[in-house]
Amino acid sequence: MKTTLPETQVSQITSADGTPISVEHTGAGPALVLVDGAFCGRSFGPARELATILADSFAVYFYDRRGRGDSGDTQPYSVAREIEDLAAVIDYAGGNAFVYGISSGAAVALEAAAAGVTMRKLATYEVPYTGVGDSDGAPVDHASHLNGLLAENKRGAMVTYFLVKMIGVPAFVPVMLRLMPKVWKSQKAAANTLPYEIAVLNNFTAPTDRLAKIAVPTLVMVGAKAAPAMAAAQTTTSNALPHAECSTLDGQSHQVSATVMEIELRNFFTT
Repeated sequence: MKTTLPETQVSQITSADGTPISVEHTGAGPALVLVDGAFCGRSFGPARELATILADSFAVYFYDRRGRGDSGDTQPYSVAREIEDLAAVIDYAGGNAFVYGISSGAAVALEAAAAGVTMRKLATYEVPYTGVGDSDGAPVDHASHLNGLLAENKRGAMVTYFLVKMIGVPAFVPVMLRLMPKVWKSQKAAANTLPYEIAVLNNFTAPTDRLAKIAVPTLVMVGAKAAPAMAAAQTTTSNALPHAECSTLDGQSHQVSATVMEIELRNFFTT
């Protein structure tokens, strides 16, 4: 398997509100845009490895979502601006791309499709409409808590809160992450965008009315090792979509293997 991109080019494009968005692309063929989840971007996360594998068949574009890496962070944030960012990347890619979104990046892609952004096909992996925004049936204001920590520049505490209180990972995981300086530094650098994730995930609740507007063929994927709430979220998502296919990836957790995902995307985007 290739370990480096055959050729790569980084560009700064401009979103509709004037925000600079940093886009990297490689390969040749039909355009494919990758949309990252929480914490991730061009320099950290799964997009680069997946782009490397797929560059022999697709022109692959992956970008720093606003507030991350080399992209801007014009305030105030809104989901509509993230939709415009993805639309700008698709336009830069030629105007009619395949799109793959993972985790909260899947939510960005779904919201964009619901808003009418042009896509050839859409594939998602484990969009986390898991209900963690509620407690005993009442909404939890996670965003206010995270913004309070950000105001005090407690980025490490933000990462811990997001992972433990919201995602549900064991409390020892952030402790272990602190022992991996590169990973911990990257996660803290993107902590300012964690409140954005809550917004784009509709407080972790599937926006079924909006999903029902999506006309593009969509592949909804989930790992066989997914927790029940995550698996249920994919069922809710696929049931709401007018043109959905479903796929369960054997042996996969939320940290899906690039080589496994490659097979799914090639099969879906080339048929």
